[in-house]
Amino acid sequence: MCVCERAPAGQVFIANVTFMAKVDSSDLLRKPNMKWLKGKWLDLGSKAGKHVQFKETYDRNSKVYTYEMSIIKVVEGDAGGYRCEVTSKDKCDSCTFEVTQPANILDAFKRSGDAGEDAGDLDFSALLKKREKKARDEPKEEVDVWEILKDAKPCDYEKIAFDYGITDLRGLLKRLKKMKKVEPKKSDAFLKKLEQCYSVDKGKRTQMHVELHDPNVQVKWLKNGVEIKPSAKYVFECVGNKRTLTINKSNLSDDAAYECVVGEEKSFTEVFVKEPPVTITKLLDDVHVVVGEKVEFECEVSEEGANKSLKLCLFCFLFLSSSIHLCPWCSVKELEVLQSIADLSVKACEQAMFKCEVSDEKVVGKWFKDGVEVKPGNRIKVSHIGRSNMFHAKVGVAIVTYHPLTLPIYYSVFNTVIITQDHLSLSDIPPPLTDPPKIHLDTSSTGSKNTIVVVAGNKLRLDVEITGEPVPTVCWMKGDTVISEAEGRVRVETRTTLSSFVIEGAERPDEGQYSIIVTNPAGEDRAELTVKIVDVPNPPENVRCMGVGEDTATITWDPPKFDGGAPIKGYLMERKKQGSSRWTKLNFEVFESTTYEAKKMIEGVFYEMRVFAVNGIGISQPSGNSKPFMPIAPTSEPTRLTVEDVTDSTCALKWRPPERVGAGGVDGYIIEWCKEGEDNWVAANKEPVDKNTYRVKGLPTGEKLLFRVVAMNIAGRSPPCTMKQSVTVREIMEYPKIRLPRQLRTKFIRKVGEKINLVIPFQGKPRPVVNWLKDGEPLENKSVGIRTSDFDTILFIRSAERDHSGTYTLSVQIDNMQDKADIHIQIVDKPGPPINVMVTDVWGFNAALEWKPPKDTGNTDITGYTIQKADKKTQGWFTVYEHNRRPSCTASDLVMGNEYSFRVFSENICGLSDEVAFSKNTAIIGKTAFKEKDMSSSPKFTAPLVDRVVVAGYSTAISCAVRAYPKLILIYNDSLPRPNTNPDDAGPIVHRPLGLPITCHLGARIQAFLKVRTIHVLQRNIIFVHFD
Repeated sequence: MCVCERAPAGQVFIANVTFMAKVDSSDLLRKPNMKWLKGKWLDLGSKAGKHVQFKETYDRNSKVYTYEMSIIKVVEGDAGGYRCEVTSKDKCDSCTFEVTQPANILDAFKRSGDAGEDAGDLDFSALLKKREKKARDEPKEEVDVWEILKDAKPCDYEKIAFDYGITDLRGLLKRLKKMKKVEPKKSDAFLKKLEQCYSVDKGKRTQMHVELHDPNVQVKWLKNGVEIKPSAKYVFECVGNKRTLTINKSNLSDDAAYECVVGEEKSFTEVFVKEPPVTITKLLDDVHVVVGEKVEFECEVSEEGANKSLKLCLFCFLFLSSSIHLCPWCSVKELEVLQSIADLSVKACEQAMFKCEVSDEKVVGKWFKDGVEVKPGNRIKVSHIGRSNMFHAKVGVAIVTYHPLTLPIYYSVFNTVIITQDHLSLSDIPPPLTDPPKIHLDTSSTGSKNTIVVVAGNKLRLDVEITGEPVPTVCWMKGDTVISEAEGRVRVETRTTLSSFVIEGAERPDEGQYSIIVTNPAGEDRAELTVKIVDVPNPPENVRCMGVGEDTATITWDPPKFDGGAPIKGYLMERKKQGSSRWTKLNFEVFESTTYEAKKMIEGVFYEMRVFAVNGIGISQPSGNSKPFMPIAPTSEPTRLTVEDVTDSTCALKWRPPERVGAGGVDGYIIEWCKEGEDNWVAANKEPVDKNTYRVKGLPTGEKLLFRVVAMNIAGRSPPCTMKQSVTVREIMEYPKIRLPRQLRTKFIRKVGEKINLVIPFQGKPRPVVNWLKDGEPLENKSVGIRTSDFDTILFIRSAERDHSGTYTLSVQIDNMQDKADIHIQIVDKPGPPINVMVTDVWGFNAALEWKPPKDTGNTDITGYTIQKADKKTQGWFTVYEHNRRPSCTASDLVMGNEYSFRVFSENICGLSDEVAFSKNTAIIGKTAFKEKDMSSSPKFTAPLVDRVVVAGYSTAISCAVRAYPKLILIYNDSLPRPNTNPDDAGPIVHRPLGLPITCHLGARIQAFLKVRTIHVLQRNIIFVHFD
């Protein structure tokens, strides 16, 4: 941003004033733009001249632009607020100042210009407005104009720009356009996506929600690109079109990127887990010890297992020359000693130097002698170089014990130096301490020795305490594989006295046998432990409906193949209507069996079921939906069961449907029988029959049997309908009898080509013998088929021909008993044409026709004839008569002078004949003779000539009407002189005869004269015409 040197504001009493602004352009790529403004919008650049002058300079060394504005001979009108504004691309800066001048009324009468009192004009502008001295406004709070413009309407941009001193409106609009956010593209799968991020405290629960367009679609949840499986930690919820992922007891491993995947679309978010600060809840206590005893210091922190916190901060053995009083400290930050202090034995007057190196170079150590801090002096020097802390001392004759390094972060290191006067004494140095390594592994809380159970997806952190001197090395192994990773999902964290085995987000492959081995020069220790990963079980399988009732259904399923490593406690069931997405829970307590009876359902509605498996870890994913099933109650029992027929081994039964059927309908019937006095019912049919009749076969002859019928549907068997009385299986003698249908008792007529199917029932026991005859002869025509059953016989012809006409005789016979019936079948066809069509007589406008009936009547009676006529000129046929019953007719209304021919069709019940018979001769209608009348007449005028009055110079016409026969010959004669038409002639009337002789062959004549008078009337000529 540009920096301006602001001109001081105040009152100006001098004639000229100059304002200066300096702009630092060291960060600019091009020259900035400077504007001098008065008020809010007046650009002074347009006022440049003698009164207002501008100047611009540039210093190349300092890269500073200097802008000056001078006002020559300030007047009252120059008072007001001014602003200088500098801009460069998107950078802008401005400063404001004011010019004030006290008003003097005498100055208003002075003339402008430099020529003295007589020069220029009087300037009274200062008297036109009186300004009061403005009080300085208090500094206003800074306002972000762009935030105001973002939310403002476009019509208010100009007003806001002027209020806040923005003059570049075009640049304002460009910047606003860049600031506008691009609207996100609408998703086809998501109504509402995940938030950009979620923040949760460690140990708390967090939920992520999405809303979908399709409530039936399945979603996947991913964590860092890996699909999440439901467990006690990760819980999936589905309510309508809303999907929810709940993370229980959030830890640092849940700080990751998450995705919700629907088909090919994804919604991303991040979860940030905030870890609360770890504080020391219990400080170290002072301890009094005796040389050679074990010293244990203990402190507690606010959270167990917190990062870089120590439950037991220090275990050490101190070998001191005398009892000392220590005040140790504990810290949550671990500092590692890279190079410890070594014991020294030196001679008197020699120099002893101790050196210690730690992991943090910023740490400065303090040196102690017998618990008292050693101060640097002439003999002792303390230095700190990088990560090394050094102690230099010139040794006298004394034996001293140093506790050299106590660091500001409260980490203590102890060593001993022994100094003799003459020589190095090794016998006085205590032997180095050695202790075999020991693993302090406590898995008693897990319920099984050295077995750790971890829920899939959770974090496992196993802290194993290790003791030994020197510090032992630790090795973790899974089977024969060494675990050496210091980072990652499965890692080992090792400190001085503690080794931690960590599994982030435990998975099934992490299950197995693990071992920890610690070694040092004093020995080796080993411990075995088993890690068992438990998870929610797999979903149950093969959910199916085993039976339904009126409002119930029995559901069964198979247990899941994998129980998650924990025993299955039971199951939860849900149901929904087919086509719906809303699932209803059926039980809130765990159901232990794999067969469940669902109740309170609606009959006739299709349902689907699904099952969840539950173990000690959580709830499984839902099983696949069962096939749709419908709760249906069995029907009521069939009614009116009766015996229709009995033979030696069969019994024909009939019944009526149940009175109450229900929504399931009736799929069929099962017929059962048993001997009287027994209860062993035998099914007569394996598959249900659809009809309400059935003949039970294979019955024992002579036995008394009971029969019953059961209706079947999807709900099962209805109550049985049982006959009250037994039936004896024995055939009864019955006379043969033919039940001839009514339409066959008369002649049976059909057209050629039609189908014939005659069903003739009969009765008789035992079964009678059926015979067919035609015209007294055995029926041997292969085109006629015969089919006979126990109670009827059928005669059928696929395409009837005339040969099939005749009398058919049906006979049924049982031993000497016989019954017969005759059936007359007539096959008809269209007739042939009539024979010998003749015109027998013609008189006036009439003609008489006669013919003979056709030879082929079509095997039936002729019902009539159709007669048509045609004249020789047009050759068009027109119907004269239809359905004429006699073989003769008279054609009337014929046209005189025409010659006519005729044709005749014969007709029966099949229609008109295909062929036609034409008349052998024609009928000519002649003309009638008569005398012509003499129509001659002499000429006679029926309309005489009339007088005409015309204006001179105009045309006129005269006419008359004449009657005469034959046609008149008209002769016009205009040989008479014409009248004088001179306009100066004012004499008497001029008579001019106009000869119009009309002559016909009868000699008649007529003549007329035209009298013309010329008169002066207003300079116009008027002619009067009349005829004598």
